[in-house]
Amino acid sequence: MAIGDVTQGDQHGVLRSTSEAPPAHYILNIQQFSSLTKHDVGRYESSEFEAGGYKWKLVVHPNGNKSKKVGEFLSVYLAMAEPTSLPPGWEVYATFRIFLLDQNNDNYLKLEDAMSKGRRFHRLRTEWGFDRFIDLKEFSDSSNGYLLEDDCVFGAEVFVCKERSKGKTECLSMVKDAVAFKNTWKISSYTKIMNTDSESSNIFIVGGDHKWKIKLYPNGKKNIGNYITLNLALADPASLPSGTKILVEFTLRIYWFSASKPEWGWNRFITHGTFFQTNRGLLYRDVCSIEAEVAIHGETTVYG
Repeated sequence: MAIGDVTQGDQHGVLRSTSEAPPAHYILNIQQFSSLTKHDVGRYESSEFEAGGYKWKLVVHPNGNKSKKVGEFLSVYLAMAEPTSLPPGWEVYATFRIFLLDQNNDNYLKLEDAMSKGRRFHRLRTEWGFDRFIDLKEFSDSSNGYLLEDDCVFGAEVFVCKERSKGKTECLSMVKDAVAFKNTWKISSYTKIMNTDSESSNIFIVGGDHKWKIKLYPNGKKNIGNYITLNLALADPASLPSGTKILVEFTLRIYWFSASKPEWGWNRFITHGTFFQTNRGLLYRDVCSIEAEVAIHGETTVYG
């Protein structure tokens, strides 16, 4: 395919041209290109480079992007290097050009998107580019200068044209294979707390930086007589960002914890009669032990 100095378009909305000027932001030289295919490297990612205040990388599929069923073409993309560093809901609009050096004529084949307003990069779409960057036969033909002595050179230019937030965004992060954490609270003189409204265990941490405590109501919560109430509670619910909810499994039940619902448990956990029976062993020589087993399965955070 002959490429003139005048920009040309194709049926896929891609502008192709030649340029004597090298790419302004990044150059990727791949030596022994055939080794990528030999060792079944379906996707090669370059090192990071910075442009427009963000970090990027080039992504090359030596035999086409198989996930898009592309064959007989070289696929090349621009990708955000650190998309998870973006706040949820944050978008970056960027125009970009990807280059391939013609080593015979010392100029570059240059592909750019016909979308003048730029492509939208965000957490869920981190990569844009060209599925059919160049035909592999054309690329491999030494007379075209793109692959000489198994050596080729790519390049990139990236220009950020707009950044914005989509407003309020909710992000639910589920935890795969959550690990349960056990905490035991030993009450050494139960009779000293029998007439108090409630008692709390020492604070313990589960799920990164979330602080918890066990709450015991010796005479029941919410005017429930003749019962002991036992709850798991967030130790500092006011510190949670607005809208945050935490999905927690403790013992046999699952609940959402939030600032508006900082504790869950059983109002009628056990009757006084059962608890104080000496043959039960729940209270022995004025000592009882309470154990909480806690596993965090997910967290919802609202941004904006």
